[in-house]
Amino acid sequence: MQQSSATLEGRPVKLSQLLTFPNQLTLLRMMFLPFIVIRLLDGHYSWALILFVLAGFSDGLDGLLARTLKQQTVLGQYLDPIADKLLLSTMFLVLSILHKIGWKFTVVVFSRDISILAASAVLYAIAGLRDFRPSIFGKANTFAQIAAVFFVLLLEVHNAPWIAMGRRFFLRATFTFTIISAVHYVLLVGQRLRTHPSPAPPSSSNVPI
Repeated sequence: MQQSSATLEGRPVKLSQLLTFPNQLTLLRMMFLPFIVIRLLDGHYSWALILFVLAGFSDGLDGLLARTLKQQTVLGQYLDPIADKLLLSTMFLVLSILHKIGWKFTVVVFSRDISILAASAVLYAIAGLRDFRPSIFGKANTFAQIAAVFFVLLLEVHNAPWIAMGRRFFLRATFTFTIISAVHYVLLVGQRLRTHPSPAPPSSSNVPI
């Protein structure tokens, strides 16, 4: 008989957590992604913008509902940032392919996310470090990315000087906060490693000869 729970961060995670309304909204946000990409590839930027705004609205709503309904779950702590990164990284990639966003912005975004993911996996494997919650710089970076994508899409729908200015501003903000948040993550990891107790070395009786 299969167990109905898993473990994340040393805490039990019941599969029934998927049925909570906030987590259902997070999964719905992930389901928006292929439809947004299809609209972009078809050149229907108005529909892509509408779907992106709905996805962004669900992002704020799921967190609010989780706190209001007291349905904050361990699974939700993992699903929410995964959904955010999947949506934003894909949007930057597709918009770069369509020549709507410069490749330098997409390369920086992907480099940071992949580096942090790889470093987190290694640190968890060798030192048991986990639970790297988003910093203020990481949150600012996420907001800048969302705003940048919004203004890029809006400019395709309505070409106005103030929209073009917003596009430039938030793309530059994304570039800046991506670098700052990556450096802050490195400093945070260094601090955690200094305060984290080193694992005890294996005894001589357990060392294979």
